[in-house]
Amino acid sequence: MSRRSVKRPDLKGPFPEHVAIIMDGNGRWAQGKGLRRVFGHRRGARAVSEITTACAEMGMGSLTLYAFSVENWRRPQREVAYLMRLLERYLVDERPTLMENGIRLRGMGRLADLPPGPLRRLRETEQLTSRNDGMLLRLALSYGGRTEIADALRSVVAAVQAGRLAPTDIDEETLRAHLYDPNTPDPDLVIRTAGELRLSNFLLWQASYAEIHVSDVCWPEFDRSELDKAIRSYAGRVRKFGGLVPEPSESGRTPGS
Repeated sequence: MSRRSVKRPDLKGPFPEHVAIIMDGNGRWAQGKGLRRVFGHRRGARAVSEITTACAEMGMGSLTLYAFSVENWRRPQREVAYLMRLLERYLVDERPTLMENGIRLRGMGRLADLPPGPLRRLRETEQLTSRNDGMLLRLALSYGGRTEIADALRSVVAAVQAGRLAPTDIDEETLRAHLYDPNTPDPDLVIRTAGELRLSNFLLWQASYAEIHVSDVCWPEFDRSELDKAIRSYAGRVRKFGGLVPEPSESGRTPGS
């Protein structure tokens, strides 16, 4: 399916080709309104649909959403069961929107931990959208950054034990190749909602040099205007990747400009 026409904001700086979002504050949003936490999760699913569509319309290359962490399994059983039902419903109900916007969906994490129903719907939706050529939407499910690195290390060790890899050949790229999704570029921008100032075990390897934007609003209220703020904040950053910003020459132009 072809990508729709791109509607990018008018920026005076770079556009983030890969955005990753820590969707926080569903429960707090609901409790602040005197509602049960499940209503926050339900409203949060609507925000997922809106933000995914907005990113696809901008022609973003990849969007990664922290949907369910390995630590989330520790939550009350009733809440976890509701989240799994909500995930299964989302994976079915959003298929027309994904197809209309040319979005490819992919799960990442310890996906075998998911109950049979949600896992089956995930695989079906991955297959259905696999030929779309627009934005890649990755749902981090039963995901943890430390868990991902540990799983990658186990895979590397297995390769060494099988004689497919020499210990002296192991470097950063070797470990990257054994991550859950090694071919997707690292995120340019990580967005965290609900005003929290932590990564919460999200993309610890991949987000090493990502720019970070924190929104004070809880995820159910994170809309296109909040996304626009985050993207404009990114456009004003100078990414050095550990280096130095080139100093302007006498003519006032940076070298090579």
